Amino acid sequence: MRTTSVGSYPKIPDLPAPGRWRSAAEKLQRGEITREEFRRVEDEVTREAIADQVEAGLDLITDGQIRWEDGQTYFARRMSGFSIDGLQRWFDTNVYYRQPVAEGPVTWREPITVEDYRFARQHSPKPVKPVVTGPYTLARLSQNRFYSTLGEFVLALARALNRELRALDAESPPLVQVDEPAILHHPEDLPLFREAVAALLEGVRSPVALYTYFGDARKLLAAFADMPFAVIGLDFAAGPRNWDALEAEGFPPDRRLGFGVLDARNTRLETVDEVLRALDRLSRVVPLERVDLGPSAGLEFLPRRAARAKLVRLAEVKRAALEVTR
Repeated sequence: MRTTSVGSYPKIPDLPAPGRWRSAAEKLQRGEITREEFRRVEDEVTREAIADQVEAGLDLITDGQIRWEDGQTYFARRMSGFSIDGLQRWFDTNVYYRQPVAEGPVTWREPITVEDYRFARQHSPKPVKPVVTGPYTLARLSQNRFYSTLGEFVLALARALNRELRALDAESPPLVQVDEPAILHHPEDLPLFREAVAALLEGVRSPVALYTYFGDARKLLAAFADMPFAVIGLDFAAGPRNWDALEAEGFPPDRRLGFGVLDARNTRLETVDEVLRALDRLSRVVPLERVDLGPSAGLEFLPRRAARAKLVRLAEVKRAALEVTR
């Protein structure tokens, strides 16, 4: 069993520590500091996010996505063909993003996450996985003023983001995580999603994880299992019916399950016994050596103290599970 974070981490520290990132972001908007000065603050907060994951005892970490404005804007701003519009709610969370608008052909210009990945790898003694927003979710959460159909838009993004995954390939990451929560809300688009995945992963050598959250994948799990993902990540907090799908359909023996069992949107800390019971139930379907134990989604929705406690709990559960099996 491997413990891992799913992606994001809180940028704001616990009080009374100064909110350096928020203060710097406000100063940048007012023109009081340069982009380079803001970047140095992002570096500091990224190192803190990495340190929290490492000190908690996780096996596989992310950079905490500290540099991301949000999952959509971070990619759209760095691609051709997009403008950025007003604020929209990100799914049913209290987090907002500025909605990208496709005004012309969307194309990849240059690596978006490669420097971030290099920085995180340089500052982490543990393996690091880069995270990329998937083409279907990026399209669904954007406005389309250029392409004649959603399908054309999604496939253009899949081809563009394939260039990003190929750029990451050159860094030999242990795993690349692709986030696609939007497909859970539109299972009728499965044929389009299949086509987009094929375009996205064409020629990519690194193992790739598909992560979904904020819902259940019971209508899609069998299809996900047929796609060339090394890991399939599911949210068992917001999507309890994922249990039904797993127990009814099983899980492919050559894949890992991203078991999102700690609720990333609730400050309540699950007990070790609760998670062990969930793992015992899961072990009847998926051997625990093929489980990536983690939170249900990114932890940016929580105070940092609560997020850190969730990470520590993951490592505690793994140690307890090893004791049980000895």
